[in-house]
Amino acid sequence: MSYPSLTTRTAVVTGAASGMGAATARLLAEGGARVALLARRTDRLDALAAELTAAGGQALAVTADITDQSSVDAAVKAVHDAYGLVDLVVNNAGVMLPNPLTEGRLDEWTRMIDTNLTGALRVIRAFTPDLAAAAADGRTADLVNVSSIASHVLFPDYAVYGATKAALTQLSAALRTELGPRDVRVSTIEPGLTDTELGGHIDNAELRGQLDGMFTAIPALTAEDIADLIAYTVSRRRHVNLRQSIVLPTRQA
Repeated sequence: MSYPSLTTRTAVVTGAASGMGAATARLLAEGGARVALLARRTDRLDALAAELTAAGGQALAVTADITDQSSVDAAVKAVHDAYGLVDLVVNNAGVMLPNPLTEGRLDEWTRMIDTNLTGALRVIRAFTPDLAAAAADGRTADLVNVSSIASHVLFPDYAVYGATKAALTQLSAALRTELGPRDVRVSTIEPGLTDTELGGHIDNAELRGQLDGMFTAIPALTAEDIADLIAYTVSRRRHVNLRQSIVLPTRQA
């Protein structure tokens, strides 16, 4: 599906080095948007930016760690220097590290909270003035937060991950009350089983096996499926806010 309304947009996509972030960046660039690619893996970002540019798109690779405020500040400056103000932010960066709560994995808890919640907040804080300015100028302005069905569907041993995603979904709802009256749309995307690198960080063999079993039993969504939903969401007329989208594989209950 093509989205011609993207031709006027300037976007930031976090977690753009792989998976849903990379797929979203590709689709936005194909639609004509200027896209700033934010992630930690410089080699991946450079390769994606080169790919998009070679295909006729506009892409800027910006190495950034959203758990580090100084890194976010530097990224914002790089984006502004290259593209000026942005009117579309896709808060996609995230990490999933399940383990039984009784294991007390403070390292995993801290990493998930710092990335999935505090990191998302850093990005929101950095670019909300841009979005508000774009909306005040009569342009479409979008903040898209990528959450998960784990925000409201309970999975054993995923308690902290689910809590971070529930917080992100709740944050999005609250932000709609603050930013909606200023004509800034806030949308939440909650994917179910999706084939990305997210599960690759799991160090619990039993839980990794369970996840692999789900992929065997259920034809999963692809990163491109999620990217298509995001592009559709931000391409609606500016007075229409698709506030919360839950997207599952057909066979996932």
